[in-house]
Formats: sequence, C-alpha cells, structure tokens
Amino acid sequence: MKRAAFALLFAAAPLSAQSLLYRTPDLGGTWVPDPAVVQFNFLHRFYYFSTKQVQNFPMFTLALGLPQNTSLGIRYVTRSEVNASNTVEFYGRWRALGREGSGFSLSLSPAYNSAASSFDGEVSGDWSRGPLTVSGSLRGMSHPFGQSAARAGAGGGLVLRLTNYIAVSGDVASFLNPGPAEKPAWGAAVSLVIPGSPHTFSIQVSNVGDNTIAGSTRHSLLLSGLTSKPLYGFEFTIPLHLARFRPWFHHEEFVRPANARMIPSVEGPAAAEVKMNGIHYRADTVTVNAGEAVRWVNSDPLPHTVTFDDGSGTSADIPQNGSFTFKFDRPGTYPYHCTQHPFMKGVVVVK
Repeated sequence: MKRAAFALLFAAAPLSAQSLLYRTPDLGGTWVPDPAVVQFNFLHRFYYFSTKQVQNFPMFTLALGLPQNTSLGIRYVTRSEVNASNTVEFYGRWRALGREGSGFSLSLSPAYNSAASSFDGEVSGDWSRGPLTVSGSLRGMSHPFGQSAARAGAGGGLVLRLTNYIAVSGDVASFLNPGPAEKPAWGAAVSLVIPGSPHTFSIQVSNVGDNTIAGSTRHSLLLSGLTSKPLYGFEFTIPLHLARFRPWFHHEEFVRPANARMIPSVEGPAAAEVKMNGIHYRADTVTVNAGEAVRWVNSDPLPHTVTFDDGSGTSADIPQNGSFTFKFDRPGTYPYHCTQHPFMKGVVVVK
C-alpha cells in the first residue's frame, strides 16, 4: 500500500499532454486540448512598485478540444492594452500538420479581439526533438489596439525539458514595423508537472500583461516609463475531461473505449516493448515491420489500456506487472491512448 501511494505521488501525465511543457509563456504554439477536454488556464502576473503597491494582471484562457485537432476558446484579459479594462478574445486553433511533441507541427489560429474590434490570427510552427522544442509564429491584426491600419508581427521561442517533470522556456515577439515607443515582448518560465495529476504550473517573468495575439506582440504600454522592470507571476493549467461526465460527448469521433472491440493479447516474442510507468508510455513512438508484435508492460500501481484512436479495438485493463501484446499485420501508422488516462498517448509505425 505504501509503495502504491509513493508511486502515485510522483507519477505524472506524459509531457505531450502538457501545454506548459511544450510552449513558451507568450506564444500559443500548436497545442490544442484533446477532444472532449475543456482546458482552463489561469495566468496571473503582477508589477511591484517601489512604493510597496502591486498592480495585478490576471488573465484566463478557456478552450474546448474538438475532433480533427481543433479547438475553440476565449481569452479573458482584465487589463487590456486597448483601454486598460476587461476584454475578450475569441479564437480557434487547427493543428493542420504533425503531432505535438514529435517532429514538425503547424497550426492556424483565427481570432477576434472584442476591445479592439479587430480580426486577428497567427500561423504557428513547432519543431520537437527529444527534450527540445523550437517555436515560431507569424501574426496579423486588422485593427490592433483599435488602430485603423493593419499590422503584422512575428515571434520565436525555445523550450528545454530538463526532466520528464521540469522544463525551462523563453520567447520574444515584435511587430514588423514597431513604433518609437514599442519594444519587443519577451518572457521566460520554469514549468513543472504537478505530481500525481494532469496539471502543470509555471513561474514566469515577462513584460506582457495582455496575452491576446496583439497584446503579446509588444511590451505592455500600461507600464509606460517602467518598461525596464518586468512583471512576475505564474500560470496554472486545469484539464477537465467532459466525456467522463456527460453522455452527449460520447460521439464516435471521441473514441469511447467502451465502444471499441476488445482485443486479446497474443503469445510469442515481440519486436518492441513499451513500458508504462509514471502514467506515461515511455516510448512515444515505436517502429516495427509488418507481421511483428509490440508488447506493453505496466509498471504502475494502477491499470492502463492500449486503445487505438481509430476505434478499431482496445485491450482489457492491464494490471500492475501485467502485459499486453499485439501483432500488426499491415503497414501503417497506429496512434493509441489509455482509456483511464486519455492524456497517455503513443504511436506504432508499421513498415
């Protein structure tokens, strides 16, 4: 019992499920929530005056994951760069290419800024290899900050995952034609997975107090005259899995495990083995030849499954120290996840 409790305490979700461990403080990257997952991010930054006063910059992001690597969401900013009051940015995101945390991925994000009455958008690209993710973004705004002229901007960032639980990141962004008072936006963070949960937390320093597309393209002019002194703060992410609680989310595209065909484990040798430990498939991608098998071995004190994303089938619950072996007869790419922990994901490539 003590061993199980210890393992659960230090278990964490896979990094590919964590937005903060694959993106920088002020760039959205290509990350989208999983289907039927509502992502709530609370971002709070503040400026500390020498007179012992504090100016707060709370920001909230709420996004719903949809099928086909898409999401819809809103960003609520309490101190907008437009008029220093509340504003809402409505946005969508479609990851058109790739898979987060593996190789190159590309996303498109249209948006509307209510305070500026501006149609905005960005094209973002991520390249991930091992512990490193490099991000880039091109941005366009029809009426940034309520201005009449359209403008464009660009940004770039870097994430380095020091361990499976800790990452450091930084970014910089700027308008392509900055005005005399406009300096580049920048941010840096130390992010971590909260043990035993799918949540992430980061400690940040930045000169951005408005995380909309336009607001995060330059330093905050709300700090006019104080721009050499940054804001400090934190971000906390909370994913809510609606499919567990609401039957109307049981659409076939969300791949409910209960609707999938049960697949028995086969006997014999395996060409590749995937360990399940720390609520994570330790090999995100494995490659085998047609006719070869893959074996999954569970080292966690709680059950997992191997459930194919296309709905073709699922294993039974795999208990601690148990295993499941599946033979792949045809070439192709087979993404899969765990029923109990949808943030656990992996891919089998069959040649």
